[in-house]
This record gives sequence, structure tokens and C-alpha cells, in this order.
Amino acid sequence: MMAGITSYGAYIPLFRLGEGTAGWNARIEKAVASYDEDSITMAVAAGIDCLNGMERQMVDGLYLATTTVPYLEKQGAAIVAEALDLREDIFTADFANSLRAGTQALRAALDSVKAGSAKQVLVVAADMRLPQPRSEFEAVFGDGAAAIIVGRENVIAEIEESYSLSHEILDLWRAAGDPFVRSAEDRFASEEGYLKILPLAVKGLFEKCKLTPRDFTKAVFYAPDARRHREMARRLGFDLQTQVQEPLFNKAGNTGTAFSLLMLAAALEEAKPGDRILLAGYGDGADAFVLRVTEEIKNLGSRRGVRGHLKSKKILPDYLTYARWRALIDAAPPARRPPLDPPSPAAVYRERKQNVRLYGVKCKHCGYQQYPPQRVCTKCRTRDQFAPVRFSDQKATLFTYSLDYLGPTPDPPLVICFIDFEGGGRMQCIMTDRTIEEIKVGMPLEMSFRKLHTVGGIHNYYWKCMPTRG
Repeated sequence: MMAGITSYGAYIPLFRLGEGTAGWNARIEKAVASYDEDSITMAVAAGIDCLNGMERQMVDGLYLATTTVPYLEKQGAAIVAEALDLREDIFTADFANSLRAGTQALRAALDSVKAGSAKQVLVVAADMRLPQPRSEFEAVFGDGAAAIIVGRENVIAEIEESYSLSHEILDLWRAAGDPFVRSAEDRFASEEGYLKILPLAVKGLFEKCKLTPRDFTKAVFYAPDARRHREMARRLGFDLQTQVQEPLFNKAGNTGTAFSLLMLAAALEEAKPGDRILLAGYGDGADAFVLRVTEEIKNLGSRRGVRGHLKSKKILPDYLTYARWRALIDAAPPARRPPLDPPSPAAVYRERKQNVRLYGVKCKHCGYQQYPPQRVCTKCRTRDQFAPVRFSDQKATLFTYSLDYLGPTPDPPLVICFIDFEGGGRMQCIMTDRTIEEIKVGMPLEMSFRKLHTVGGIHNYYWKCMPTRG
């Protein structure tokens, strides 16, 4: 079978700036990541959605695409692969520095599968770009992530052809040390960049494949904003009402490197066998792809996907909360506890299986699950008779909790929980993405990979629980 997409997933943060947010003057709604999220955590969430019901050990490579990596000199893809519990003998790579890093990673994954160096490659794109407050970008930029698997077996959408262009232009940029995205004058950036180059890539693809816009069911393509998206649809010759995939500008925002792949995931949620989809990404050039949906899409298991994430949301009460989360103002009141010490790199490395992969154990004698790993079963007292168990994809319920109003956090109070997993086992952790009013003993929970804190330049990642979305 021709190489193509075998699965897809998405992640859109729970919180929104929109109508009902005091101090938010824009007329649109957009997704904003919580204070304990970044591109790594969102990539993990999209990857989990994509891998739902699939054998994780069959993945041969992971490519992470983002312009907002938390480390400048440390691979983000390795962290994502660890949190997703993939094999150690896989190829990982970061694709960065361009908004089309997502489609570039897709092209690289496709080439790897075609060449036979990998059977399945997971491509994850995520971005959390910081717009300058009250700038034109603040009403446009949103946070989110998307994931796809490229392979040759059980292909739901064959990638029939691709075409790429490279183009050097200063339209958008962010130099080292810049917190905010910079841009050239809009007319120059659009007419010499986006509106000029993306049509050339699509035209080259059409000529290569001998296709026209009428041959496509859906068109998925990058755009900086809603106005340019409509203009590009007309230039490419697609019908806005019937052929163009909704760009989600008023629901999630421009999610950067994840934008095109997130819309592709939305298109695949509605696709039928035989549909032909155009996918195009832009940034210092352009990439364009022709995809053909197969009968196999009927057999793909359920995904939360784009629709599921859009259905569950919480509107931030005020703009100041968002500003604290992004450290645009003081993130927390003066600390009433000693400052945190930086995490020990040796301890982080030594405990990575239980902390990043979230592995506990299951007693071989009585079957009781326990976290963290023990040497003696707390139920039957059998010693050193355990099998490893992954807890990150297990559901849980809240056993009990306490509220800590003294802990330094941009979103007080800290909710310290004891949770019971459905398969057995009890764990202490922090609850995130919650309101105090909704916390109830016995409530259903799911696990989410988040940041505990950042000290000394080290991002301390761990798993938190959160109310089950949807």
C-alpha cells in the first residue's frame, strides 16, 4: 500500500479568552494553554490522542515540530517520546524555526517510510507563541497541538504526492532572547510572502499531479488570519462554503506550526473514503500535499480529536489571570515558603521511568497495582514479585483532597489529591484545569503531563490529574 497517514490526534487547551473574560476586548475567542503547559506538554497530549488504541512499541520515530521549544540546547522530541512511553531505540528529531515545521516534519516522515528506514513515524506539532499584549497578534495567536502517524499499514489517507518551495523573506521572526514575535509591514509580508509563495507551491503540485481545485473535496492550508485565509481560498480557486476546511480562528486561534495539521485532523474527522484533500503549510517557503482517504478510515477507533476538545472549554474570568500565567505581571504573591531548589539532573534521570513515563508495578501474586513502584506488595506482602504497569493512560477517581493556599502558584490554591486508578493503585498528585466548585470526592479524572515548576533553567515535568474532559 502507498505510504500515508495511519492515525491522527489533536489537543486544544481547556481555557479560552473570549466573551465573558473581563479585560479581553477582542471579538474572537481563542485557546490559551494553562500556566503549567508548554509545547512539550501539549505535544504529549496530542500524541496520546493519536496513539489511542494503538501499540506504542510499533512506533519507530518521533518528530517534534515547534517554534517554542522550552530548551534551546536539549531535544524536545526525546522528552515527548519518553512521556509517551515509546521505545528507546527510535529516531527522534526536532523541527524548529519555521511555521511550516509541521509540514516539513510530515515530509521527512513520509520520506523515511518510503525509504524503508522506519515503518511508522509519529509527527507531533505544537506551539505556544507569546504575542505582545494589545498587539494585533494577541487576538490571533492561539495554543494547540496536533499529531499524525505516517506508515504503510492500515493507511486511512494515502499521501499521493508532495511539492515544496524554499523562500527567504523577513515576514515573521523572533530572535534569540525576544519574548514576542516581530513582523514586517503587513502588505509587504503578505504580497511578497504568503500570498505569493503558497499559491506557487499549490500550482506546482497541481501541475505535477495534473489536478485542478475541482478534484478536491477539502482544502487545508495555513493562513496568518481569517481575512488572508479567505483571500487565499479565492486565489487558489476553492469554494469557501463547500471545499475549504474551517480554520478555527474564532475557536482556537492561529496555532503556529500545529495550524495546518490541526485542521487536517479536523478534516479527517469528517472525511469519507475517496475524498481527496489538499494540505499546504507556509513559512520561509511552502509545502503542499495531495491526500486520498481510504476505506480504512472506517476502522479507526474513536479520538477526542478537534471536535472533542472544542466541545469542552472554560472561559477565563479575567485577562489578569492570563497575564499572570504568561508572567507578563507578577505570577504569584510574595513567597511564604523557602524558595525551591533546582531539580537534581541525576534524580530526574534516575526516576524518569516512574516520573515521566508514569510507571508503577503490579503484584504477580495478587494482581494489586501500586504507584510509586515498591519492593513489597502493600496488600499481600509478597517481596520483589512485580510487573511494570503504565498509569498515564488509565482513568481514575478522586479519593480525597486538600487545598493549599500557601503554595507558590499562578492559580491558587494547589489542589493536592489522592486518586484511585480504575485498575487498582493509589497515587498522590496535583489537580490541574479545575475550578474549586467542581471538585467532588469520587469525580472521574484523567492524567495529564504538565510542568511542576521551572527552577535554575530546568523544567520539572510530571503527571497531574484533571477532571475528565467532556
